[in-house]
Amino acid sequence: MAGRTRGLFGGTFDPPHAGHVAAVRATLADAALDELVVTVAADPWLKGDPPSAPGWARLAMAEAAFSSIDRVVVSDLELRRGGPTYTIDTVEALLAEAPGDRIVVVLGADAAASLGSWHRAGDLAALVEIAVVPRPGVEATPPEEFSAHMVLMEEVDLSSTSVRAALERGEDPRGLLPEAVVRLVLAHRLYAQ
Repeated sequence: MAGRTRGLFGGTFDPPHAGHVAAVRATLADAALDELVVTVAADPWLKGDPPSAPGWARLAMAEAAFSSIDRVVVSDLELRRGGPTYTIDTVEALLAEAPGDRIVVVLGADAAASLGSWHRAGDLAALVEIAVVPRPGVEATPPEEFSAHMVLMEEVDLSSTSVRAALERGEDPRGLLPEAVVRLVLAHRLYAQ
């Protein structure tokens, strides 16, 4: 029996913002996915600083941002595993669950350029395809060994870093974050100074 085509969209989601939601919706439309698994990183090894919000809060915000979108499953796999978060480990876990599945890793153009330096990049290239989400001012140039295509969508000029900075300044996050995420951020005073 042929497997499904599953997307894997991992990230710190600190917090998940309107750009993430736009990327998920565009990827579901563009990549013909049966399912998109959103995973929240425990310890993103490529980022120098630890996440600002704790894992439970980032998972709750991801569930609030994405769970209402058809064919999206928010997973705590990487948080449960703990330690450094490597995409290859998550891909291997998904393939162990369903060996016949085709995995498409969804990532931003900025991350696509660094794929060659990722943990076990060669193994990852052999197991997955890449769907690259455009980012303003970034040319997507994934290494040649990866089978990659660009997701068709309008670029969204928004980052979690800029959203956190706005929240720390006390600015209203509406429009930057999905409304359900706004409610969680305000209720738990996340990112407040």
